Amino acid sequence: MKLRIIAFIGVLLCVIIASCQSEAEQDFKRYYTGGAIIYKDKCQNCHGAKGEGLSNLIPPLTDTAYLKKNKAQLGCFIKYGIKETIVTINGKAYEGAMPANVDLTPIEIAKLLTYVGNSFGNKMGTIAFEEADADLARCK
Repeated sequence: MKLRIIAFIGVLLCVIIASCQSEAEQDFKRYYTGGAIIYKDKCQNCHGAKGEGLSNLIPPLTDTAYLKKNKAQLGCFIKYGIKETIVTINGKAYEGAMPANVDLTPIEIAKLLTYVGNSFGNKMGTIAFEEADADLARCK
């Protein structure tokens, strides 16, 4: 009986805490956790568990300045891949190709960008579906 009461109180506290969060905070958490799952499935094998990249072959995802500067193109990189030299990241140029992920939807890309943009030392906030969708529409 005591266990049920404790469980009920625990659930009630979780509901109260969740209801105190703003809609923006809830969206961020949904995007971030969804993006973490996508990252582990699609990106971690090459970019590493900590976004560290792979030596001279695969760039790290830890350069916040690069991510912010190229924010509108990041979705295009993910969706359609990269075939040419990647610009300099942390003072180092990377050559090679990144495979396309054409199966990812705009919402999945928004979640992935929110995760990467707020992991590995980055702080970029939520990348909303609408923003990712508009950026994808402008891909060259």
